[in-house]
Amino acid sequence: MADPLSPGRRDVLPSLLPAWSPVPGRDAIRREFRFRDFSEAFAFMTRVALLAEAGDHHPEWSNVWNRVEITLTTHDAGGLSERDLRMAAAIDALLA
Repeated sequence: MADPLSPGRRDVLPSLLPAWSPVPGRDAIRREFRFRDFSEAFAFMTRVALLAEAGDHHPEWSNVWNRVEITLTTHDAGGLSERDLRMAAAIDALLA
């Protein structure tokens, strides 16, 4: 079981993951990605799925044509944990 994110780590979230934003009413972060077309969006989702499976940490997400929205939270921690920060950083690295 993962531990909830400490208050100190929460304070630095905007500088650690500037493209991710808090989800209103939830202890979660989200980011929307836009691509040229559906194929590019789906290829990105495939790469994220492989990361998620390897890390045993699976995002909540949706896809509409060229857009992918990803929400991260750790259900067994009851909210954000270090696992979410690592996953968000790994997802961001896919686009670097």
